[in-house]
Amino acid sequence: MLNFPVWEIPYLGGGLLIAIVATIHVFIAHFAIGGGLFLVMTERKAYKENDDRILDYVQRHSRFFMLLTLVLGAMTGVGIWFTIGLVSPGATSSLISIFVWGWAIEWVFFFVEIAAIIIYYYTWRKLQPKVHLAIGWIYFISAWMSLFIINGIVAFMLTPGAWTETGSFIHGFFNPTYWPALVSRTLVCFALAGIYAFLTASIFSDRELRGKMVRYAAKWSLPSLFLLPLALYWYYAALPDVAQEILTGGLPFIYNTAVLSVVAGIALFLLVAAAAWFFPSRVPLAYSIILLLVGFTVMFSAERVREAIRKPYVLYDYMYTHSVLKGEEEKLRDEGILKAWGWGKYDEIQEETMIRAGQDVFRAQCMACHTLGGYNDVLKLAEDYTADDLEIIVLELDMFRGYMPPFAGSFDEARAVAEFVMSVKEERSDNLTTIRSGR
Repeated sequence: MLNFPVWEIPYLGGGLLIAIVATIHVFIAHFAIGGGLFLVMTERKAYKENDDRILDYVQRHSRFFMLLTLVLGAMTGVGIWFTIGLVSPGATSSLISIFVWGWAIEWVFFFVEIAAIIIYYYTWRKLQPKVHLAIGWIYFISAWMSLFIINGIVAFMLTPGAWTETGSFIHGFFNPTYWPALVSRTLVCFALAGIYAFLTASIFSDRELRGKMVRYAAKWSLPSLFLLPLALYWYYAALPDVAQEILTGGLPFIYNTAVLSVVAGIALFLLVAAAAWFFPSRVPLAYSIILLLVGFTVMFSAERVREAIRKPYVLYDYMYTHSVLKGEEEKLRDEGILKAWGWGKYDEIQEETMIRAGQDVFRAQCMACHTLGGYNDVLKLAEDYTADDLEIIVLELDMFRGYMPPFAGSFDEARAVAEFVMSVKEERSDNLTTIRSGR
């Protein structure tokens, strides 16, 4: 798993980049599922009430839905594969290999989903209502089945369950957090269907219709937001003990992010309820955009927490964040990471190659999570230490720094990475002194 080059992303870092791209995609993808059911049920409502205004609304909403999910949703979906393949190629390769038939099934559902929504949109008022609704149902079922498949793979990354012992596809797929995660994500899909409907309803000049659709949209969001904490508690109860410890204060930043998600979720519930109860016919576009931003905050913080509580693993209890398989770290301590890595080989680390070797060790062992001078900055973490201190800390990372993977390298490589970090720190300090004196 170490025969891959490293994609160096200064200041931002690979982990944060994945979080940004993935959250944008997930925020759209969950709408693509819940919004599909919203289209069918709203069209059905228009026929049942014999209301052409609602039919006009849902037709216009379907255009927004199709463009957002097929264009931006597809682009960010490709973006996820691009970023995870470059930032964490070992984990990506493992997920493809373990769930190759799962991916194949999901892609079939995705193809049907794309075809169905295109046909659905371009056959408005050209087909019999029952036929048109049937196409909408095909879209929604295919979209939800995509979630059914992807959820198993994503949940596996945190709770592989018995797979680590059996290697069974079924054990890995239907893992301990599969069902609570599926229920939670389905509730999020329905909640986002209502939140996005606020946006399209708020642009209508017909205030009576706007009020009617805002109240209708709230009926999608409020029950889902109300039930979501129960589903998330079920999810929390299924987490490994270490993940629960991280979430409840083991890492203050993650705990604070979880609190942000809860506070933003409560705020979203209250904002939706206030609009539907007090001023449904006067909800402005700006208010709807605020709802989307608060919803995105909930999603971003929740996804950030879900990713972080896997520490020190990228695939829990199987592969560490630096792509070393669990159990291989002792072997690499004897042989050295640089010999196994394949992208920075040294017969022996000499004084003249110490800094360059340390940079390669940093790339192989640290860059998946850390940067030099940016997000999760190693220089800031090391600002009060000497090279000797850093060497000791690196050798006992999992003891000195909670939830860090063990250092998978030799004593010489630990010294090299410590010297490299100190050299960068000194260089930055000298540059800053020069800039200040120049003023």
